[in-house]
Amino acid sequence: MLDRFNLTNLPPLPHYHRALELITDRVPEKPMSEEMRDEVERTAKHLYGLIHARFVTTTRGLLKMQEKLKRGDFGRCPRVHCLQNPLLPVGLTDVPSQQAVKLYCGRCEDVYNPKSRKHNLVDGAYFGTSFPHMLIQSFKLKPPPSEQRYVPKIFGFQIHSVATLHRWQDVQREEQKKRLGPLYVE
Repeated sequence: MLDRFNLTNLPPLPHYHRALELITDRVPEKPMSEEMRDEVERTAKHLYGLIHARFVTTTRGLLKMQEKLKRGDFGRCPRVHCLQNPLLPVGLTDVPSQQAVKLYCGRCEDVYNPKSRKHNLVDGAYFGTSFPHMLIQSFKLKPPPSEQRYVPKIFGFQIHSVATLHRWQDVQREEQKKRLGPLYVE
């Protein structure tokens, strides 16, 4: 918590030192009024979140989050073709108070709204935009992309422009495999 990396270049916060004392369970230097205590507690919650965003990108933080990923603590991808791939929390911005945390799937590389209401109360900046990608790269956890794709049909016939796009993408993928030969990695 008190690692210099976690505390460097944080934005100016009201009652920063008192909030840090509260987070680290140090006894405050002076007694506070009830109003001041409420302000310090709000700042402490925000400060803790900002420190958390940095901690999860440290070696220790990544190791802890890897265990949570393995257990599927953040849920599973709702997309059928992702085969229940575990999700990771991600912020869509590093700026606090902009968006709630979202969940990222490393297989389809898409972002989802969490099902749990408690996640809607967590600021996305408290995980940051880099965390899931850093975890996946650090531990080589990138699952292979799904080769399966849902194709919309009416009475067995493919419909609309999406089908055309999917066919084109499939052809491009096969041509790339041929061009790269043994260098192709799935």
